[in-house]
Amino acid sequence: MSINSIDHTEISDVSSKWDYKDETASNLASTKKQQAEARRRIEALKDIRECGLSIEEARELGLLH
Repeated sequence: MSINSIDHTEISDVSSKWDYKDETASNLASTKKQQAEARRRIEALKDIRECGLSIEEARELGLLH
């Protein structure tokens, strides 16, 4: 399909059908990403605690940022 064969009214009709859910899908993806990062941080802190290191020692070793 050529860009010239697209009708402007057709594009307007499609854009008017967009739903708020479509826009929030990317927000859900970023929320899931933040949740995964938080889980990784928690797991890292658990591993550090199991090793017997303090938070300061873990920072000095570069395990925490």
